[in-house]
Amino acid sequence: MARPPYRAVAEQLDAGRDVAVFDGLLAQQVRAQVLLVVVGEDRRDDGVGAEPLLDEHGAEEVGAPGDADTQAELQPMLVALLRHAFAIRRPVGVLAMAVPGLGLGEDAIRQVTAEFNAHAGTKADSIINGRDYVYWGWTTPPITVMLGMGQHIAKVFPIDYYGRQTESMPVMQRLKNYDDAGILVSIAASSMPLSWINLAQTQFGLHLGCGITAVSAADYYPYVNSGQFTGMLAGMKGAAEYEGLLEQCMVKNGMDWHLRGKGTEAMSSQAAAHLAIMAFIIVGNIAYFVTRRRKS
Repeated sequence: MARPPYRAVAEQLDAGRDVAVFDGLLAQQVRAQVLLVVVGEDRRDDGVGAEPLLDEHGAEEVGAPGDADTQAELQPMLVALLRHAFAIRRPVGVLAMAVPGLGLGEDAIRQVTAEFNAHAGTKADSIINGRDYVYWGWTTPPITVMLGMGQHIAKVFPIDYYGRQTESMPVMQRLKNYDDAGILVSIAASSMPLSWINLAQTQFGLHLGCGITAVSAADYYPYVNSGQFTGMLAGMKGAAEYEGLLEQCMVKNGMDWHLRGKGTEAMSSQAAAHLAIMAFIIVGNIAYFVTRRRKS
Protein backbone atom coordinates (compact mmCIF):
# COMPACT_ATOMS: atom_id res chain seq x y z
CA MET A 1 0.00 0.00 0.00
CA ALA A 2 1.32 3.47 -0.88
CA ARG A 3 2.64 5.53 1.99
CA PRO A 4 0.44 8.47 3.00
CA PRO A 5 1.82 11.87 1.97
CA TYR A 6 2.36 13.12 5.52
CA ARG A 7 4.97 10.38 6.03
CA ALA A 8 7.08 11.85 3.28
CA VAL A 9 8.06 14.87 5.35
CA ALA A 10 9.72 12.85 8.07
CA GLU A 11 11.76 10.20 6.34
CA GLN A 12 13.69 12.75 4.38
CA LEU A 13 14.80 14.26 7.65
CA ASP A 14 15.28 10.94 9.37
CA ALA A 15 18.32 8.77 9.86
CA GLY A 16 19.78 7.11 6.79
CA ARG A 17 18.85 10.03 4.56
CA ASP A 18 20.89 13.14 3.87
CA VAL A 19 17.87 15.33 4.23
CA ALA A 20 15.31 16.32 6.75
CA VAL A 21 11.55 16.32 6.66
CA PHE A 22 8.90 14.03 5.02
CA ASP A 23 8.93 10.43 6.37
CA GLY A 24 8.31 8.01 3.52
CA LEU A 25 7.71 9.11 -0.03
CA LEU A 26 11.24 10.07 -0.97
CA ALA A 27 13.54 7.11 -1.48
CA GLN A 28 16.43 8.82 -3.21
CA GLN A 29 19.27 10.48 -1.37
CA VAL A 30 19.83 14.19 -1.69
CA ARG A 31 23.24 15.69 -1.49
CA ALA A 32 23.11 18.06 1.45
CA GLN A 33 21.84 18.06 5.00
CA VAL A 34 19.89 21.29 5.11
CA LEU A 35 16.17 21.96 5.53
CA LEU A 36 14.54 25.11 4.14
CA VAL A 37 11.16 26.12 5.56
CA VAL A 38 9.01 28.82 3.97
CA VAL A 39 6.27 30.35 6.11
CA GLY A 40 3.78 33.18 6.08
CA GLU A 41 3.07 33.19 2.38
CA ASP A 42 0.74 35.79 0.95
CA ARG A 43 -2.77 34.87 -0.07
CA ARG A 44 -2.31 36.85 -3.28
CA ASP A 45 -0.70 35.33 -6.34
CA ASP A 46 1.53 38.41 -6.88
CA GLY A 47 2.36 37.27 -10.39
CA VAL A 48 4.92 34.77 -9.13
CA GLY A 49 5.71 31.85 -11.37
CA ALA A 50 3.25 31.17 -14.13
CA GLU A 51 -0.48 31.37 -13.45
CA PRO A 52 -2.28 31.10 -10.10
CA LEU A 53 -3.12 27.44 -10.67
CA LEU A 54 -5.37 27.02 -7.67
CA ASP A 55 -7.39 30.05 -8.74
CA GLU A 56 -7.90 28.49 -12.17
CA HIS A 57 -9.23 25.32 -10.57
CA GLY A 58 -11.57 27.25 -8.32
CA ALA A 59 -9.92 26.47 -5.00
CA GLU A 60 -10.64 28.69 -2.04
CA GLU A 61 -7.70 30.74 -0.81
CA VAL A 62 -8.48 31.14 2.87
CA GLY A 63 -5.62 33.27 4.07
CA ALA A 64 -1.99 33.23 5.13
CA PRO A 65 -0.41 31.25 7.98
CA GLY A 66 0.13 34.45 9.95
CA ASP A 67 -3.63 34.99 10.09
CA ALA A 68 -5.78 33.65 12.90
CA ASP A 69 -8.03 31.75 10.50
CA THR A 70 -5.32 29.30 9.40
CA GLN A 71 -2.72 29.45 12.18
CA ALA A 72 -4.39 26.56 14.03
CA GLU A 73 -3.70 24.28 11.07
CA LEU A 74 -0.32 25.54 9.92
CA GLN A 75 1.58 26.57 13.05
CA PRO A 76 1.82 22.98 14.42
CA MET A 77 3.39 21.91 11.11
CA LEU A 78 6.13 24.49 11.40
CA VAL A 79 6.84 23.61 15.03
CA ALA A 80 7.01 19.88 14.21
CA LEU A 81 9.36 20.47 11.27
CA LEU A 82 11.75 22.48 13.42
CA ARG A 83 11.66 19.90 16.21
CA HIS A 84 12.42 17.10 13.78
CA ALA A 85 15.32 18.90 12.13
CA PHE A 86 16.88 19.92 15.44
CA ALA A 87 16.36 16.46 16.93
CA ILE A 88 18.51 14.88 14.25
CA ARG A 89 20.88 17.86 14.02
CA ARG A 90 19.97 19.13 10.56
CA PRO A 91 20.71 22.81 9.84
CA VAL A 92 17.59 24.84 9.10
CA GLY A 93 16.91 27.96 7.06
CA VAL A 94 13.59 29.75 7.56
CA LEU A 95 12.12 32.58 5.49
CA ALA A 96 8.80 34.35 5.14
CA MET A 97 7.17 35.23 1.82
CA ALA A 98 4.91 37.91 3.32
CA VAL A 99 5.01 40.17 6.35
CA PRO A 100 2.30 38.29 8.35
CA GLY A 101 4.53 35.21 8.36
CA LEU A 102 7.37 36.94 10.19
CA GLY A 103 5.75 36.61 13.59
CA LEU A 104 4.68 33.04 12.87
CA GLY A 105 8.22 32.04 12.05
CA GLU A 106 9.80 33.80 15.01
CA ASP A 107 7.28 32.36 17.48
CA ALA A 108 7.96 28.81 16.28
CA ILE A 109 11.74 29.27 16.36
CA ARG A 110 11.69 30.73 19.88
CA GLN A 111 9.45 27.95 21.14
CA VAL A 112 11.46 25.08 19.70
CA THR A 113 14.90 26.46 20.54
CA ALA A 114 13.74 27.01 24.14
CA GLU A 115 12.50 23.40 24.32
CA PHE A 116 15.82 21.99 23.13
CA ASN A 117 18.05 24.37 25.08
CA ALA A 118 16.16 23.51 28.29
CA HIS A 119 17.47 19.95 27.90
CA ALA A 120 20.95 20.88 26.67
CA GLY A 121 23.87 20.13 28.94
CA THR A 122 26.60 21.82 26.91
CA LYS A 123 26.95 24.45 24.22
CA ALA A 124 27.41 21.68 21.67
CA ASP A 125 23.99 20.29 22.62
CA SER A 126 22.30 23.69 22.38
CA ILE A 127 20.46 25.10 19.38
CA ILE A 128 22.25 28.32 18.42
CA ASN A 129 21.22 31.00 15.94
CA GLY A 130 23.74 31.25 13.13
CA ARG A 131 25.19 27.82 13.81
CA ASP A 132 22.19 25.49 13.76
CA TYR A 133 19.65 27.68 12.01
CA VAL A 134 19.17 30.98 10.26
CA TYR A 135 16.00 33.06 10.09
CA TRP A 136 16.33 35.20 6.99
CA GLY A 137 13.05 37.01 7.50
CA TRP A 138 11.28 38.57 4.52
CA THR A 139 12.14 40.46 1.37
CA THR A 140 10.37 41.20 -1.89
CA PRO A 141 9.45 40.54 -4.67
CA PRO A 142 8.84 36.79 -4.31
CA ILE A 143 10.07 35.93 -7.81
CA THR A 144 13.44 37.53 -7.01
CA VAL A 145 13.65 35.51 -3.80
CA MET A 146 12.84 32.19 -5.50
CA LEU A 147 15.27 32.64 -8.37
CA GLY A 148 17.96 34.50 -6.43
CA MET A 149 18.25 31.82 -3.76
CA GLY A 150 19.14 29.36 -6.50
CA GLN A 151 22.22 31.45 -7.26
CA HIS A 152 23.43 32.83 -3.94
CA ILE A 153 21.25 33.04 -0.83
CA ALA A 154 23.45 35.55 1.00
CA LYS A 155 22.94 38.06 -1.80
CA VAL A 156 19.17 37.75 -1.48
CA PHE A 157 19.35 37.97 2.32
CA PRO A 158 22.55 39.87 3.19
CA ILE A 159 21.25 40.32 6.74
CA ASP A 160 18.94 38.05 8.71
CA TYR A 161 15.72 38.89 10.54
CA TYR A 162 17.72 40.06 13.56
CA GLY A 163 20.03 42.35 11.57
CA ARG A 164 23.11 40.11 11.54
CA GLN A 165 25.30 39.60 8.48
CA THR A 166 24.49 36.21 6.96
CA GLU A 167 27.66 35.71 4.96
CA SER A 168 29.76 35.14 8.08
CA MET A 169 27.36 32.71 9.78
CA PRO A 170 28.68 29.13 10.16
CA VAL A 171 25.35 27.70 8.97
CA MET A 172 25.61 29.75 5.76
CA GLN A 173 28.93 28.12 4.95
CA ARG A 174 26.88 24.96 4.42
CA LEU A 175 24.06 26.72 2.61
CA LYS A 176 25.16 28.74 -0.41
CA ASN A 177 22.21 28.00 -2.71
CA TYR A 178 19.65 25.33 -3.58
CA ASP A 179 22.42 22.84 -4.38
CA ASP A 180 23.14 22.67 -0.65
CA ALA A 181 19.51 22.21 0.39
CA GLY A 182 18.01 18.79 0.88
CA ILE A 183 14.39 19.90 0.75
CA LEU A 184 12.29 23.06 0.85
CA VAL A 185 8.94 22.89 2.65
CA SER A 186 6.42 25.58 1.77
CA ILE A 187 3.81 26.14 4.50
CA ALA A 188 0.99 28.21 3.06
CA ALA A 189 -2.74 28.76 2.89
CA SER A 190 -2.48 29.93 -0.71
CA SER A 191 -1.28 28.74 -4.11
CA MET A 192 2.28 29.90 -3.38
CA PRO A 193 3.69 26.32 -3.12
CA LEU A 194 2.93 25.89 -6.82
CA SER A 195 5.13 28.89 -7.59
CA TRP A 196 8.01 27.06 -5.95
CA ILE A 197 7.38 24.24 -8.42
CA ASN A 198 7.31 26.65 -11.36
CA LEU A 199 10.53 28.38 -10.39
CA ALA A 200 12.70 26.64 -7.80
CA GLN A 201 12.02 23.06 -8.85
CA THR A 202 11.81 23.55 -12.61
CA GLN A 203 14.83 25.83 -12.74
CA PHE A 204 17.06 24.24 -10.11
CA GLY A 205 15.73 20.73 -9.44
CA LEU A 206 15.01 21.48 -5.78
CA HIS A 207 13.06 18.87 -3.81
CA LEU A 208 9.84 20.33 -2.44
CA GLY A 209 7.29 19.51 0.24
CA CYS A 210 4.23 21.49 1.30
CA GLY A 211 2.09 22.10 4.34
CA ILE A 212 -1.35 23.37 3.38
CA THR A 213 -4.84 23.80 4.78
CA ALA A 214 -7.25 20.88 4.58
CA VAL A 215 -9.54 22.70 2.14
CA SER A 216 -6.67 22.86 -0.39
CA ALA A 217 -5.55 19.24 -0.09
CA ALA A 218 -7.53 17.86 -3.04
CA ASP A 219 -5.88 20.35 -5.39
CA TYR A 220 -2.38 19.32 -4.28
CA TYR A 221 -2.65 15.54 -4.45
CA PRO A 222 -1.90 15.44 -8.22
CA TYR A 223 1.40 17.20 -7.54
CA VAL A 224 2.22 14.72 -4.79
CA ASN A 225 1.34 11.75 -7.03
CA SER A 226 3.49 13.14 -9.85
CA GLY A 227 6.45 13.51 -7.51
CA GLN A 228 6.64 17.28 -7.87
CA PHE A 229 6.00 17.47 -4.14
CA THR A 230 7.96 14.93 -2.16
CA GLY A 231 5.27 14.96 0.49
CA MET A 232 2.39 16.94 1.92
CA LEU A 233 0.98 17.83 5.33
CA ALA A 234 -2.73 18.45 4.85
CA GLY A 235 -4.54 20.44 7.50
CA MET A 236 -4.75 19.78 11.21
CA LYS A 237 -4.92 16.03 10.60
CA GLY A 238 -1.62 16.11 8.70
CA ALA A 239 -0.01 18.11 11.50
CA ALA A 240 -1.25 15.63 14.11
CA GLU A 241 0.00 12.64 12.10
CA TYR A 242 3.40 14.26 11.72
CA GLU A 243 3.55 14.97 15.45
CA GLY A 244 2.91 11.29 16.08
CA LEU A 245 5.77 10.27 13.80
CA LEU A 246 8.01 12.90 15.34
CA GLU A 247 7.37 11.64 18.86
CA GLN A 248 8.49 8.17 17.81
CA CYS A 249 11.62 9.63 16.22
CA MET A 250 12.52 11.66 19.30
CA VAL A 251 11.94 8.77 21.70
CA LYS A 252 14.17 6.63 19.52
CA ASN A 253 16.88 9.29 19.83
CA GLY A 254 16.56 9.43 23.62
CA MET A 255 14.40 12.58 23.69
CA ASP A 256 11.31 11.41 25.53
CA TRP A 257 10.39 14.95 26.53
CA HIS A 258 6.58 14.70 26.22
CA LEU A 259 6.38 17.93 24.23
CA ARG A 260 2.99 19.44 23.60
CA GLY A 261 1.51 18.70 20.18
CA LYS A 262 -1.13 21.29 19.37
CA GLY A 263 -2.20 19.51 16.21
CA THR A 264 -2.89 16.31 18.14
CA GLU A 265 -4.70 18.19 20.89
CA ALA A 266 -6.93 19.96 18.38
CA MET A 267 -8.07 16.73 16.72
CA SER A 268 -10.52 16.01 19.57
CA SER A 269 -12.30 19.33 19.04
CA GLN A 270 -12.30 18.80 15.29
CA ALA A 271 -13.77 15.32 15.70
CA ALA A 272 -16.44 16.71 18.03
CA ALA A 273 -17.32 19.39 15.48
CA HIS A 274 -17.62 16.77 12.72
CA LEU A 275 -19.88 14.62 14.89
CA ALA A 276 -22.04 17.66 15.68
CA ILE A 277 -22.39 18.43 11.96
CA MET A 278 -23.39 14.82 11.27
CA ALA A 279 -25.96 14.97 14.09
CA PHE A 280 -27.47 18.18 12.69
CA ILE A 281 -27.70 16.62 9.23
CA ILE A 282 -29.49 13.56 10.63
CA VAL A 283 -31.87 15.68 12.72
CA GLY A 284 -32.56 17.94 9.74
CA ASN A 285 -33.41 14.99 7.50
CA ILE A 286 -35.67 13.44 10.14
CA ALA A 287 -37.47 16.76 10.58
CA TYR A 288 -37.88 17.08 6.82
CA PHE A 289 -39.50 13.67 6.41
CA VAL A 290 -41.72 14.17 9.48
CA THR A 291 -42.91 17.53 8.17
CA ARG A 292 -43.57 16.15 4.70
CA ARG A 293 -45.60 13.24 6.14
CA ARG A 294 -47.73 15.63 8.20
CA LYS A 295 -48.45 17.78 5.14
CA SER A 296 -49.53 14.75 3.11
